[in-house]
Amino acid sequence: MHTALYLVLVLPILQAYPGFINLIPNGDKVTNPCSPGTVWFGVGHYNSSGSGPRNPFGEDFAAAGHAWTQDLCQKDSDGDGKTNGQELGDPQCTFIPNTGSPVSPPTGHPGICEPVGSAACASQGFTCPT
Repeated sequence: MHTALYLVLVLPILQAYPGFINLIPNGDKVTNPCSPGTVWFGVGHYNSSGSGPRNPFGEDFAAAGHAWTQDLCQKDSDGDGKTNGQELGDPQCTFIPNTGSPVSPPTGHPGICEPVGSAACASQGFTCPT
């Protein structure tokens, strides 16, 4: 029963954004700032599964036509002092979707100001779920 409920509730969420994951560098490897060692699959959302309101990176990604552009790469969507490209492992902004272009491992989350809860990130108003 629990497995069936899980599949009904979670599987559609995970299937809703696989195309977006492939359009940004390391889209399937973005570190969860609330749970180190886990992945934040909904990179453009405040919810790690990809549902609900968009975070600043999600808003900027949508404004860029859901494309990894030079401007989006060089922007600091979450205001933490690191560009989206730096946080996603593409500091030189050379990533080309669906080509296997080389990137470094991600260093942060482009839509969640880190460290979460710090004075520098207070204006974002994001708190990790408990």
